[in-house]
Amino acid sequence: MDNKAIFITGGGSGIGRATAQLFARNGWFVGLADINQAGMADTAALLPRGQSSIHVMDVTDREQWRQALDAFAGFTGGRLDVLFNNAGIARGGQFIDTDPKDSDLVIEINLKGVINGAHMALPLLRATPGSCLLNTCSAAGIYGGPGLSIYAASKFGVRGFSEALDIEWRPLGIKVRTLMPSFIDTPLLDVVTAGSNGTARDSVVSAGLEFTPVEDVAQAAWNAVHGERLHSIVGKTARSMAFAARWMPGVLRRKLGERLEAKR
Repeated sequence: MDNKAIFITGGGSGIGRATAQLFARNGWFVGLADINQAGMADTAALLPRGQSSIHVMDVTDREQWRQALDAFAGFTGGRLDVLFNNAGIARGGQFIDTDPKDSDLVIEINLKGVINGAHMALPLLRATPGSCLLNTCSAAGIYGGPGLSIYAASKFGVRGFSEALDIEWRPLGIKVRTLMPSFIDTPLLDVVTAGSNGTARDSVVSAGLEFTPVEDVAQAAWNAVHGERLHSIVGKTARSMAFAARWMPGVLRRKLGERLEAKR
């Protein structure tokens, strides 16, 4: 196949769907992977006919990765220009209120799922000149805020993993990039926060923070794949956090602490 090809986990909604639409509009073949088959069908219906494939899979299972990528390679003739490790879940709340099972799940999907993808896609990426591994990180991978301890741990892990691979994989001709978006208005924010009756979306709204449109993140994904920057910070909140974490870490810690105290 002459067209470039991207494989997107979490392709059934949100960032994955918006990215699939953008790349498909630019002529790419899109592999959609998710545990949500209905969501992927909805995404595929938004893409040009014959320009996508659907793969029901769990990113924590390496055998399911192998089967999905083998099927995808059958559509593309073995071509994989971009693996977009985008699948993830959000769990929030104070650590003291967090169920250890939720902690395990966040690490399994957000971090282990990314590592699994890198392992299993490496042969296809190596066989495709100019390929790229793109990992969804988060503003939580810039500075760990209260109520996001495990989520931030998973995203710091993705950040560190990506930084290491960016160096290791240069001799292989594979670029590694990350996206660090602010809060996105997706179903991920509908989960009830541990220790409260509110959702993560409620917390974002009450704090007066903005939602970054998924279309902005999709455009950042396109720019990351075609650019030279390792980390792409997306959205006002993420940019402000990156600035404060670099130049005013003490002020950032104090502000986060004051906001936490105000809620008590």
